[in-house]
Amino acid sequence: MFYAPLDGAAKTMNPIILIPARMAATRLPGKPLADIAGLPMIVRALRCAEGSGVGPVAVAAGDPEIVQAIEAAGGRAVLTDPALPSGSDRILAALRDLDPSGQHDAVINMQGDMPFGADEAVRACAALLSVGGCDIATVVSEEKDAAAKANPDVVKAILAMDADGKAGRALYFTRSTLYGDGPVWRHIGVYGYTRAALEAFNAALPSPLERREKLEQLRGMELGLTLRAAVIAAAPIAVDSPADLEAARAFAQTVKAHP
Repeated sequence: MFYAPLDGAAKTMNPIILIPARMAATRLPGKPLADIAGLPMIVRALRCAEGSGVGPVAVAAGDPEIVQAIEAAGGRAVLTDPALPSGSDRILAALRDLDPSGQHDAVINMQGDMPFGADEAVRACAALLSVGGCDIATVVSEEKDAAAKANPDVVKAILAMDADGKAGRALYFTRSTLYGDGPVWRHIGVYGYTRAALEAFNAALPSPLERREKLEQLRGMELGLTLRAAVIAAAPIAVDSPADLEAARAFAQTVKAHP
């Protein structure tokens, strides 16, 4: 299946931010409700997304406990099928529920395990989509740590950079160690999709490169979608392990001490 990419013309978008979340995380079960200085992590992610100012925000929840936590905090949540295999499936299900008439032509997928600092990434994705010539937007930051550069858990983006060095067209994403001179761009898992691209992406089966690298975004590239990445100063705080959770809790205390 081939999807024809956008033509590069600038346009005004009407984005919505959707945050997929489920309780059955392998490394940290129940992490959406993990307490971080008095608030569940998913509520902190919600507040972060709201702070971006990009558009309305909702949580695409795989479990009723998450819906309850979000609604108790005054937010909006949609209960999606817990059997959905990925975050992109979950946000598409929520989008169809929230916006069946198609008023929102762009969707930002912000991760529910990013309780701090993802607002810059959300704004950067929305900006790339609004410029045109971009079906899927994402973000990167420069990785300078030698161990991280060689770590297969750190996903690297290979980009054809624009002249200003602020963004580039994605040529590939890999877990492999990169050789030669030049910056190593660490991929950050925040995405923006045109609605048409999200529909096409989710209608397709996992692609060969996606299965090989275990990187979902490669499916879009194999479909012929144009992916662009913006460079941001630093990766948002993300929680994938108990150690990450403790680091997020420590950071929350510094925020409280220095508002």
